[in-house]
Amino acid sequence: MKHSILAAGALALGVLVAQAAAAQPQGMAAVRQACAADLKKYCADVQPGGGRIGECMRAHVASLSGACKSALMQARQQKGGVGAGH
Repeated sequence: MKHSILAAGALALGVLVAQAAAAQPQGMAAVRQACAADLKKYCADVQPGGGRIGECMRAHVASLSGACKSALMQARQQKGGVGAGH
């Protein structure tokens, strides 16, 4: 069950990032890969849907790994600076 929640969470995280990031396949894959451990660590018990995964990740942004933050920043920059520097 946790595996399916994590998979749904990874998908939800991808949707969250897609709103702020370019919809380039390799960028999205990089974010999912870089943030998978953070998602599992901080949001594993969060029910997917309604933006809850995104809210959880934003609530833990200060605690996210450097790799996750970097991947998110790169995705934002690919979009053209949406949210860059935040």
